Amino acid sequence: MAEYIVEANDLLKRYNSSSVALDGLNIRLEKGKIIGLLGPNGSGKTTFIKILAGLLTPTGGEVFIDGNRPGVETKAIVSYLPERPYFNSWMKVSQCLDFFEDFYDNFDRSVAEAMLNDLGVPLDALLKTLSKGTKEKVQLVLVMSRKAKLYLLDEPIAGVDPAAREYILNTIIGNYNREATILISTHLITDVEDTLDQFLFINGGKVLYGGDVKTIKETQGMSLDAYFREVFRCSRSY
Repeated sequence: MAEYIVEANDLLKRYNSSSVALDGLNIRLEKGKIIGLLGPNGSGKTTFIKILAGLLTPTGGEVFIDGNRPGVETKAIVSYLPERPYFNSWMKVSQCLDFFEDFYDNFDRSVAEAMLNDLGVPLDALLKTLSKGTKEKVQLVLVMSRKAKLYLLDEPIAGVDPAAREYILNTIIGNYNREATILISTHLITDVEDTLDQFLFINGGKVLYGGDVKTIKETQGMSLDAYFREVFRCSRSY
């Protein structure tokens, strides 16, 4: 059994001769942790997540998920939330649940229905009648209702209203399998840092810093968000 849920060694991803998204990336993700993948736009976060999800193929290096290269075996244990909603607007919320139930053996419909009820999302509602934030809530609920080993969340709360963020972070993420790992890519560091166990700062396709969130607060005397600003020397508009 693999010691880490993810091991990336000298991972390289080029889109063309002048565009390098990942430049010798080395990452090891522990099992049973909630980890923030943090960096400015264009740092390689989404590219790395898409490689783990099996949507992109590395140009070089290697990556393993629970000891296996990305493929059929890993897709069964990885639950991926992309940046943008992908369901058709004519679908009802209940039809989205049907889709996940048919497609994923590890999808727990009862959990999804309970969370949607708590969020006040009707199962018979058409997606085209829902706000952008509510659509994102639906998709996040579906992803978190799978009994996966690795959850990949790319900007999971970017379009969600502040009142719902606390519920999403404390209830949805708080109810995941404690043996699983959640990798969250987000710019809203202040909102998620109390949820995170560990963090990785990434820029230029490489990891700059990483460690325990608690240790940063103790040794640096500042929040993770403040430490991020100091490291990257940028404003909230990054």
